[in-house]
Amino acid sequence: MIYPDLLQKLINFYKKLPGVGDKSAERMALATIELKAEDIKEFSKVLVDSKEKLKPCQICGQLTENDICHICSDDNRDKNLICVIEDYKSVFSFEKVGNYHGVYHVLNGLISPMDSIGPEDINISSLVKRVEALKNPELILALKSTIEGETTTLYIKKIFEKKDVTISRLSYGIPIGAEIDYLDIITLDKALEDRKRISE
Repeated sequence: MIYPDLLQKLINFYKKLPGVGDKSAERMALATIELKAEDIKEFSKVLVDSKEKLKPCQICGQLTENDICHICSDDNRDKNLICVIEDYKSVFSFEKVGNYHGVYHVLNGLISPMDSIGPEDINISSLVKRVEALKNPELILALKSTIEGETTTLYIKKIFEKKDVTISRLSYGIPIGAEIDYLDIITLDKALEDRKRISE
């Protein structure tokens, strides 16, 4: 055994984080125990508060401490322009771009028959209700180019094909299967700007 039990436990917890291997987990664990006691207490409080207080927005599904997130409650955002994304991590990516002034809708997954995930298992019904309450809305489908993403795109297109809804999708340099939250800001900005209508 190399590490004391508590240090090993701390390392193991850091290894649960995505992209953190043995070396990184060890460095993070050692750096953590070198923090001041008050910083450790604040760190642990933030962890607990984040888990207990962050919840999905009642309108879009984005993470928020309130019932309605700051984006949905912002009167300066274009409520008729809805960017449909797989998970809330993508919201942060789009917001970093800074040029998008619409709102979002988080699906919390993609349709995947092989994984027994159907339309009823993701956040589509609330999207339909949102769109039906709008006049001349546009949906930007910002879903990855995988079988699941394409299946979900086709399903959403089918739902709205006889309604007065413009449906577009990201374009311009998005690699096949790419995760939205891993794209650089310039690529994402161009993909928004050069989006293609698919509801024709």
